Amino acid sequence: MSAYPPGPVVPTKFWHKLDGDRVQCDVCPNHCKLKDGQRGRCFVRMAEGGRVVLATYGRSSGFCVDPIEKKPLNQFLPGTAILSFGTAGCNLTCQFCQNWHISRSREMETLAEEASPETIARAAEALRCRSVAFTYNDPVVFLEYAVDVAKECHKRNIKTVAVTAGYISEGAREEFFAHMDAANVDLKAFTEEFYHRLCGGDLQTVLDTLIYLKRHTNVWTELTTLLVPHENDSPEEIDRLSQWVVRELGPDTPIHFTAFHPAWKMSEARPTPSATLAESRRIALRNGLRYVYTGNVSDEEGGSTYCHGCGRRLIGRDWFRLTDWNLDGKGACRFCGAPCAGVFEGGPGTWGARCVPVSMEDY
Repeated sequence: MSAYPPGPVVPTKFWHKLDGDRVQCDVCPNHCKLKDGQRGRCFVRMAEGGRVVLATYGRSSGFCVDPIEKKPLNQFLPGTAILSFGTAGCNLTCQFCQNWHISRSREMETLAEEASPETIARAAEALRCRSVAFTYNDPVVFLEYAVDVAKECHKRNIKTVAVTAGYISEGAREEFFAHMDAANVDLKAFTEEFYHRLCGGDLQTVLDTLIYLKRHTNVWTELTTLLVPHENDSPEEIDRLSQWVVRELGPDTPIHFTAFHPAWKMSEARPTPSATLAESRRIALRNGLRYVYTGNVSDEEGGSTYCHGCGRRLIGRDWFRLTDWNLDGKGACRFCGAPCAGVFEGGPGTWGARCVPVSMEDY
C-alpha cells in the first residue's frame, strides 16, 4: 500500500516510454524504469497511467523564515530574510544526511502543509522576504512545483534560491536553473568513490552542473562541502577540489567547508574537528579562492568576507548575524575600491539570526 493517500498528482515533463509497459524518469541520472504504480528512487516521482507524475506537488514538510546565511549564501542579499521550504524524498542516499527525516521520508505525515505556488509567493511578500529557498530536501525531485513557485515569486520581484546537490540530468538542468536566481550546490567530495559508496550517485554529474551554471547561466552560485572525518577531508583532496574550482568556476566562487555532526547511518562517526575546517580554508585560499568560509562552528574569522584587494573585513559574521559592513553602494570595498563578487542590492539586510516557523494557512 502506498504511504500517500489517493489524491491529485501532477504530470511531469522529463520522462519517456520504454518497450513494454514501462516508462523512464529522466529528471536525474538514476533514470528509474517504472511500471504503473511504482515509485522512483526518490519516492515522490511515480508511474501512473503510462506517464511519470509528481506525488508531492503543493505539499510541504514545513515553512520557516530564515537568515539567508543559513542556506548557506554569504554573498547573495546578505542579512535578508528568506522563506524556506521543502517537500519529501531525495534522489541521493547520503548516509550522513542531516535532514534524513525529510529526505528519506516515506510517510504522508511529513507533508503537513499544503500551499499553492501563488500562496507561497504571497506569503513571502507579506513576510518581507527578499527570496524563497527550495531546501531541506533536494528540489530536483519536486522540480515542477519549484518552477511554478519561482514563476509566482518573480511576478512579485522575489528572488529564488535552490539548495541542491546538483544531481540532475542535462535537459532538466536547463529547465530548472532557468528559474533560479541563486544556488548553493553541495560538492560533497572530490572522488567518485565517495559519491558511489556514501551517496549513491556520481561526482561527474555534479561537476557538469557546476560548469553549466558558470558558463551558461547568471545564477549566483556558492558551494558547500561537508567535511566527514577520514572520508573527504584529507589535505590532498581539498587541494584538488579547490584547484578545480579556481580553474573551472573562477576565484570569485565562494565555498563553505562545514562541520559534519553524526547523523542517520553515520551516527557513530566523530564530528569534524575545527582544525580540519581551518586547514581546508587555508588550502583553498592558498590555491587562489577569494571567499572561503567555515560553517556549523563558531568561527567569526572563517564566517566573514574579506577584500581580495586590501585584505580588510568587508562583511563580519557571528554565526548568522552580521557584525560589520564595509561595502559601498556598488558592492565594492570602501577602503580600497576593489569589487566584491556577489548580489548586494545596495546594502545589508537587518533580519539577524532569527528562524521563525510560519503557517501558510495565514496567507
